[in-house]
Amino acid sequence: MRIFKPEVFQGNFKRKNYFEGWYFKQVTADMLHTVSVIPGVSLVKNDQHAFIQIMDGSTGTTDYVRYDLKDFRWERREFTVEIGSSMFSAKGISLDVRSENTNLEGRIDFANTVRYPSGLLSPGIMGWYSFVPFMECNHGVVSVNHDLAGSVSLNSKVISFEGGKGYIEKDWGTSFPEAWIWVQSNNFRNHDTSFMLSIAKIPWMGRFFVGLISFLYLDNRFYLFSTYNRSVFSDISNNKETLQISLQNLTRRLKIRVNKNSFCDLRAPVSGEMSGRIKESIDSEVHLKLYNESGLLLYEDTGNNVGLEIMDGIFKYI
Repeated sequence: MRIFKPEVFQGNFKRKNYFEGWYFKQVTADMLHTVSVIPGVSLVKNDQHAFIQIMDGSTGTTDYVRYDLKDFRWERREFTVEIGSSMFSAKGISLDVRSENTNLEGRIDFANTVRYPSGLLSPGIMGWYSFVPFMECNHGVVSVNHDLAGSVSLNSKVISFEGGKGYIEKDWGTSFPEAWIWVQSNNFRNHDTSFMLSIAKIPWMGRFFVGLISFLYLDNRFYLFSTYNRSVFSDISNNKETLQISLQNLTRRLKIRVNKNSFCDLRAPVSGEMSGRIKESIDSEVHLKLYNESGLLLYEDTGNNVGLEIMDGIFKYI
């Protein structure tokens, strides 16, 4: 069943008002360059198409490159997606993207991939919510952390990703939530540390709830903070410079402070159509403090090249 493989293509071409996209984030070893690539598909009446969206953290520029739907191909049993002459998988990406504003080509290979834990009752980061029908948007984490090798040429600028770090997640459904917070980094002093947080207003069956999914991967262990494992968030503050949140599960407390930096414009799905606009940063900073139930500090570190999205409407609900 595909529900137990959230990384593979979950849709089909008969779906209406549907989107699906994978988010590949690559950071160089010196953390001076971040390039995010988002391949996907939009299935709406009169405008079915595939796309590759590109974000260059060094320049703050983005591009949305459209493809005919017939140029979108996928494997059913393993995660492999092709759009035009570009290929995306859990093992690496091969890029050949050309548009009026973008010329991106090269290959990046992935190694030492860390998978998000899954089981019969929890196929992925959504836990048992993965089985709940009529969800507006589903979320999956394909790779918590992996090492990079290879290089790309982006508008005649050669970027080496040898020794760099990568991360992959995805979304599929009809629309992004009305409002959310998303924070992600796997560029810490501790090479294997990775962190992701998402808080969103989730519509369901004419009502809504505020959902939390988050993990801290540290020293080969996952610390999970999610609605389905009775975790809660508190102490939220937000201004132009910083965002602060505290998470609490049954045994651990995680304090988060994000120092905001520059933001880029990205397209986002609305009823399957990529007509929405969001702001995303991929050069912010996050500071984490992990405590045990007695208040003892277990871990403290700062992550760089942070992916950050904040839809201010979320603060009406949290």
